[in-house]
Amino acid sequence: MAQANPSGRPARAAPRRVRGPARALLAMLLTALVVGGAVPYVSGSGRAYLSYLVLAEQEDAAGTARAGAETRAAGGQVVQEYPQIGVVLAYATGGFADKLRARPGIAAVGTTRTEPVVAPPRLLDGAGDFTAGTDHARRSSADRQAGSGTATVPDPAEGDAWNLAMLGAAGARAGDTSTGVRGPTGAAAPTADALHKVLVAVLDSGVDDTHPDLRAAVDPKASVSCADGRPDARSGSWRPDPGVSESGHGTHVAGIVGATRDGHGVTGVAPGARIAAVRLLGPLGQYYAENIVCGMLWAADHGAKAINNSYFADPWKYNCPEDRDQAALIAAVGRASAYAQRKGAVVVASAGNDGQDLGAARTDERSPNDRVSGPARFRYLGTECIRLPGELPGVVTVTAVNRDGHPSGYSNYGRGRVSLAAPGGDPDGGPQSAIVSDWPGGQYAALAGTSMAAAHVTGAVAVAAALHPDYGSGPLAALLAGTAAAGCPSGPYACGDRQYFGAGLLALPR
Repeated sequence: MAQANPSGRPARAAPRRVRGPARALLAMLLTALVVGGAVPYVSGSGRAYLSYLVLAEQEDAAGTARAGAETRAAGGQVVQEYPQIGVVLAYATGGFADKLRARPGIAAVGTTRTEPVVAPPRLLDGAGDFTAGTDHARRSSADRQAGSGTATVPDPAEGDAWNLAMLGAAGARAGDTSTGVRGPTGAAAPTADALHKVLVAVLDSGVDDTHPDLRAAVDPKASVSCADGRPDARSGSWRPDPGVSESGHGTHVAGIVGATRDGHGVTGVAPGARIAAVRLLGPLGQYYAENIVCGMLWAADHGAKAINNSYFADPWKYNCPEDRDQAALIAAVGRASAYAQRKGAVVVASAGNDGQDLGAARTDERSPNDRVSGPARFRYLGTECIRLPGELPGVVTVTAVNRDGHPSGYSNYGRGRVSLAAPGGDPDGGPQSAIVSDWPGGQYAALAGTSMAAAHVTGAVAVAAALHPDYGSGPLAALLAGTAAAGCPSGPYACGDRQYFGAGLLALPR
């Protein structure tokens, strides 16, 4: 059954907020962390800690050192350094942020969560090195876990791939070992060798690289977990945690990007491209800003040509610059995105599934989503409040269309706020109207959303990079925009309606 929801991610139960005496608060926090599988946090002083991103004015290793020194002087504990962009991740209690904001050399400080934890994450062997990349052993098929709460579908045997046909991809045929991609006018496809030289990163809930469609696609040397803001390159760290809701989402996205073309299952937009599986989803079911920063820096330093972001940054659906904490999160994720683009990666993001105009005032009735109980705040938002990372400078933000080419009703949109449209599917039309892709445990699922649309664009970047290996981030993004505009149809909801389509409907580049 096709599934979608307004968050752009499979639904998860809202956690409960705890109020009352401090002892009761800490007891409930500990219980919640244990249930959520947050083992790295369950030890320490029993005090309530928040996580913070501390940004130095200087965006380099020297700035990072300054941020770290000032953090420690203010009573914080540095958990991870991001020397590429002059940022550190710290845990602290009390009035830490106010103390630090007044220190020289500090540009911004912001808490990344609204609910505390009992202790900073403890040390993990293999964590912290952004250059790590070693051979990893694969788990056996007995270790595969299927996600819960999502209906699976039979093996589609690479049939009825309407989403690929919409892009101009050749139809899949059993036993056909070609790449199966072509330009919109039948131009020559990139060779398998050329595609294999291209690395794309899937920043998501984790990827099941034991899935038959993904065994040859996922590159273990380039894969990692950033689930607590630290790069953990231990074997299998990038795989989804079946105990966390929506954990199959990243496997589904990865299948759209680059599933192997072999006559079984599904075929990705760029079969043969290598995938860096970068797990962001933490044990509490959140995509915190430090996870995103870690993932983008890892992907950029490992040579990714595209970085797929089919999520929004928790705990705020939209981050507003007038709030000092949220302004710091915008700046930190913005630095990481800019760094990745300078390193040659096209940063791709989903537009979101709220049916909202990103270029207009709107409301937010769901934030913060890491609260333990109680209702979300009802916020009236101006256009300065942005969705992270999709509305950052230079990011290719993707809206969704249905099988008929019309904009999907759930898709966010906005003139000047979105870049391209791509197949996202209809959640109410059954599997034939949604996007069928891989699911953990060797299974398949039909989902619909801008998450799926973004994955198509990431695959198309891989195709473009294989055809034009000398292109950097800007030329690759421009090539996709130009190809999309050239292939736009006329009529109602045509690509000329820029608030829904941006430059146009995605087509595989030449």
